[in-house]
Amino acid sequence: MADLKIWHEAVAEARLHGLPAAGSQLFIALDIDGTLLRHDTSVSPRIVAAIQAHLTAGTHIVICTGRGISGAQIAMQDLGINSGYAVCANGAIIVTVGDGNDDVSSAGLKHETVPLSSNVSLPTPTVRLLTSHTFDPRKEIELISQALPQALISVESVQDVRRVNREFPAGEMTGKFQVLPVSELAHPYCTRLTIRTPDLSGEELLARIDALGLHAVEYAIGWSAWMDISPKGVTKATGLADVLGYLNLPREHTVAIGDSGNDCEMLAWAQLGVAMGNAPEYVRAHANAITEDVDHDGAALVLAALL
Repeated sequence: MADLKIWHEAVAEARLHGLPAAGSQLFIALDIDGTLLRHDTSVSPRIVAAIQAHLTAGTHIVICTGRGISGAQIAMQDLGINSGYAVCANGAIIVTVGDGNDDVSSAGLKHETVPLSSNVSLPTPTVRLLTSHTFDPRKEIELISQALPQALISVESVQDVRRVNREFPAGEMTGKFQVLPVSELAHPYCTRLTIRTPDLSGEELLARIDALGLHAVEYAIGWSAWMDISPKGVTKATGLADVLGYLNLPREHTVAIGDSGNDCEMLAWAQLGVAMGNAPEYVRAHANAITEDVDHDGAALVLAALL
């Protein structure tokens, strides 16, 4: 998108088309890694301050990440987010955040939220499972392990400790894990299958996976040679649409900020989709605007303009 607008022009235009100011009618979806957190996992005080200003104003800040539940909780601790909703595992998991979530009760949900075990969650902030989508990754694991024997493979669920065939590089995975042979990795209720190939580029990994013809699941490449495979039809956008329905808000009130392949659908879905300056071109093509990169607090600039 050669004429992609810069963020402040896009914010002004979106407001002309119904995007509200900060408050209970505004819905902002935020990716974590490469958007709020730098690649060394540090977070700028400007990001924290901007998020806190929106929370004080009553804006619905929704973390929307490829991370599992415990990984999302670690980020929420750093960002000071203690209530609301979070979309995890690229849309496969939605949790409520906080001990007393007024959003859930006011949305009139017909089912109860479910406590999560210490296998998949941390003590704080308190989270409870609202919905999950799963698949049996047995076929995918077999195909990928044969085609890419050097690949690191991780299988997540909302029940059991993460299963991996080998340890991932330090700092790349959070929470508990169990090392198992490839033949024992599959979980019948998998929420996310992750493939990591340190010896391949992201483009090379995507090409190799495409060649396997995996049509039964959705997959998206991250900012490195890291691929998340999700249940068919599940993306960050589908998870956010569910949360928006719980809140009874129109899509015209939505903003999304992200940087990677798993953010494409949510950037296209939002009324205002903003790609980070560090996002590759194919991700930018799904956005309305582009902001500064993560090292220059691009997300904080957009959040400040929305106050």
